[in-house]
Amino acid sequence: MSNHEKSLTSADVRGRLNHPVIDTDGHSIEIGPLLDDYVREVGGADFARRLAATPRRQTRRTWWVPTANTVDRATAMLPRMMAERLDAFGIDYSILYPTIGIGSPYIADAEVRRVMCRAANRYYADMYGGFEDRLTHAAVIPMETPEEAIEELDYAVGVLGHKVVMMEGYGRRNMRDIAEPSGEFMVGRPDVFALESDYDYDPVWAKCVELKVAPTFHQPSMGFGFRMSNVYMYNHIGHFAAAAEALSKALFFGGVTQRFPELRFGFLECGVGWACGLYGDLVDRWKKRGAHVIDRLDPANIDREAFLDYVSKYGSERILAKMTEIRSIVFEESAPNQRDDFALAGISSPEDVRERFVDKFFFGCEADDGLNALAFDRKINPLGARLGAMFGSDISHWDVADATEPVREAYELVEDEFLGEEDFRDFMFGNAARLHGALNPDFFRGSRIGPDVDRLLREAAGVTA
Repeated sequence: MSNHEKSLTSADVRGRLNHPVIDTDGHSIEIGPLLDDYVREVGGADFARRLAATPRRQTRRTWWVPTANTVDRATAMLPRMMAERLDAFGIDYSILYPTIGIGSPYIADAEVRRVMCRAANRYYADMYGGFEDRLTHAAVIPMETPEEAIEELDYAVGVLGHKVVMMEGYGRRNMRDIAEPSGEFMVGRPDVFALESDYDYDPVWAKCVELKVAPTFHQPSMGFGFRMSNVYMYNHIGHFAAAAEALSKALFFGGVTQRFPELRFGFLECGVGWACGLYGDLVDRWKKRGAHVIDRLDPANIDREAFLDYVSKYGSERILAKMTEIRSIVFEESAPNQRDDFALAGISSPEDVRERFVDKFFFGCEADDGLNALAFDRKINPLGARLGAMFGSDISHWDVADATEPVREAYELVEDEFLGEEDFRDFMFGNAARLHGALNPDFFRGSRIGPDVDRLLREAAGVTA
C-alpha cells in the first residue's frame, strides 16, 4: 500500500473516527501454573498425573505462536495491563480468545477434554471478571456430543456468566491417527455437526438461542488433508479458512441457518476472501443445479437417434469403427432420491441464498489482509451484498509484532480508497455489534461502548427515538 501517513498511530486513527473500534479476536495467553490450579480443582489432585500420561500429538504444525515482544507478552497474560493499553491500541472493546485453551475442545479423551474445558472457563471468568468495561473472554465449548456441548454451555454461560463461546469446529470421532516421521496426523472425515453428522445438533443451536449467545469458531485444520507437511507455513496458510468453509457450508446446506434464523455465527482468523468466493459459488450453483433446473441435466433428456445421427455425420474413422458399441451406450444414470442439494437449506431463489448465508455469517479478518475490501464490494458480490467482515487483531500471537499496529494497518484500506468510511465503520464496529448484539441486545451494556451499540441496533431496527 502507498501514500500512508507514516507518523499516524492506531490511537490517532481512533481519534479520527466517529464510532468505536471492537476487536473481535484478540488473544490471551494463559498463566500455566495458575491454570494448573483450576485443572486440579476440577479434575482432582490425581488428575495431573493422568493428564501427563495422556498421549499428545507432537508435530511441527505449530511452533513459536505467542508474541516474543516482551511488553505484549505480559499484556496478553495480565488482564489489567491489557485493559489499560487498549487506548494505545486504538481499541475500545476487545473480545479475547484462548491460546492454550483453544485446543481443549479437541482433546480425544472425553474426561480429560471436559475437565480441561471446565477448568479453562473458570480461569477465564475469574481472570477477566472486573474488566467488563473493556474486555470479555470467550468460553471454550466441546462439541463431541450434543449433551456435552449443552452441559458446558449451561455452565459457562448460565453459571459463570460468559457472553462469548468458542465452540469446537468439528468432531474427530470419524478420524484416526497415523504415525508420521514428524509426529502424528489425522485421516478421515471430520464431523461438521450440521450435515450428515453422527448426532442431531439442533438442541445445541436451540440452547444458544435460549442463552442468547452467538456460536463462534476458531477451528484449525492443520494435521490432516493437504496440511501434513513438516513446513509450518505450508500447513498454516489458509487453514482457518479451510475449516471455516467446511463448517459454514454444513450449516448452510444442513439448513441450520434456515431453522434458527435468530442465530448469527462467527468464524475467527479466517479472512473473508474465501467467503466471498463461497457466496458467489452458492448463488451460481443454485442457478445451475437448483430444484428449478436440475431436471434439464437428466441424461434421459438425450434424443438417442439424433445423437447417433451426429456421430455418423461428424465421427472420425476411428469413432465410426466403434458404431456398434456406441449404439449400445445407455444414457441413464442413477440419481439420489433427493436430487435438490439445496432442499435442507430451503433455497428457492438467489435472495434465499443471501439471507441464509450473508445475513447469518460473520468473518474475523486480520488487519493487513487487503482482501478484506472484497466483503464490501457490492459490484462483485452477487445481489449487491456486503459480507460481515470484522476486525480481528490477533494481538498476542506471532502475526502481530507490535500490538499498537493493527488498527493503523486496517485503516490503510481507507487511505488507499479500497474502503469508504461507512464500510470501515462496519468492519471495525458495526458487524461485530450485530454478531453479538442481534440475539443479545444487552451484550455491550455496561461497557464504554454500550450507548453506541444501542444506537446502532436501534438504527438497524428502524427506531429513530
